[in-house]
Amino acid sequence: VGILCLFSAAAALDFKYHHSEELEAYLKRVHAAYPSITHLHSIGRSVEGRDLWVLVLGRFPTHHKIGIPEFKYVANMHGDETVGREILLHLIDFLVTSYRRDPVITRLLNNTRIHIMPTMNPDGFEATKVPDCYYTRGRYNKNGEDLNRNFPDAFETNDVSVQPETQAVMNWIKNETFVLSANLHGGALVASYTFDNGNKVTGSLQGYSRSPDDDVFIHLAKTYSFNHASMYKGIRCDNRQTFPDGITNGYSWYQLEGGMQDYNYIWGQCFEITLELSCCKYPPEDQLENFWNDNKVALIEYIKQVHLGVKGQVTDKNGDPIPNVIVEAKGRPHICPYRTNEQGEYFLLLLPGTYVINATIPGVKSILETVEIPDTTGNFSALKHDFSFSEVSVKSRGALCPKIPLYQKLEQASAAARPTLQLLVLMTVMLVIFK
Repeated sequence: VGILCLFSAAAALDFKYHHSEELEAYLKRVHAAYPSITHLHSIGRSVEGRDLWVLVLGRFPTHHKIGIPEFKYVANMHGDETVGREILLHLIDFLVTSYRRDPVITRLLNNTRIHIMPTMNPDGFEATKVPDCYYTRGRYNKNGEDLNRNFPDAFETNDVSVQPETQAVMNWIKNETFVLSANLHGGALVASYTFDNGNKVTGSLQGYSRSPDDDVFIHLAKTYSFNHASMYKGIRCDNRQTFPDGITNGYSWYQLEGGMQDYNYIWGQCFEITLELSCCKYPPEDQLENFWNDNKVALIEYIKQVHLGVKGQVTDKNGDPIPNVIVEAKGRPHICPYRTNEQGEYFLLLLPGTYVINATIPGVKSILETVEIPDTTGNFSALKHDFSFSEVSVKSRGALCPKIPLYQKLEQASAAARPTLQLLVLMTVMLVIFK
């Protein structure tokens, strides 16, 4: 019976476009065939009332397990960019049919909770009646809004009406402990990384908007591009611009306000990159199998990167977990500080090397400890390093980061401090001359 279930679930998925009813039916069949390693739920509804389905895969699919990082893939954010939607369905098929057969996939699912959303914009997909390689109105949701311009922005006020699809994803991010993510698009062939927007604080005057974890983002983007069949070659679709190694800083490519990857990084403590998977936004069905083959290895290798760096728990003198403790690597402060979750857990994506990790209970105490981080992706577990505040007993306290242009405030503060600094320098010079 088990073999029959495996065969029926796999055989049901062919290389064609699956509209909303077919997509929903497929996800339900997979969950029915593999109930012990899958969990199917809707995180909300689109403007037209279509469910935003997410299939969760892993040894503990229904809930977060301490020490196991959360990963997500989101596709079809622009309704007319369709390749990601279909290859995520095939990724689901590959994962469930490989579990307990392939040792790598088995270890991956045993040690990772993987969330897959094949479509964030089902209304846009259904509205795309005539597929086109370049642009259709199906890019937008039913209200005519671009969902990848619809999130709060860390650099400037994003004066848009937050859409149901966007709000659902924001709530989803808030309710999970996502560590790593990618959103799948079309219209180019490149892995793009944070920041998409910028100002003087992040160095965007030089045409590059640098995050505190720029080295990690470059590694993540290259992990995907070099495991892709051709992305690493860096050829842009129109042949006028190349992308060295098949990657780009988002701002260097073009400035984007209200994007999802910056929102994940700033407010979700989740590293996200944007994967442009096809020169043609909505290619013919007979090309879908080639796209799957081109991306299959890259999709798996990218998930493994969720096990980079260091993770652990922060506890008090009673051994109880402490939520909302700031835990960050020295020299890498985030404008919205990264904090422990309700279980006192933290996850920091860091490349192999020596780091000083700072755990701080605001207004109480800080602990600084040096850790040597090896390459842990092959072990499917980041380095474990716990912190114990043995002298304190702390209850949970709120630590929400406001949805305002945080970097705009920092830029203004920096500009305001400049005249004061110049005045101090002038006074020092005058004092030396006077003496």
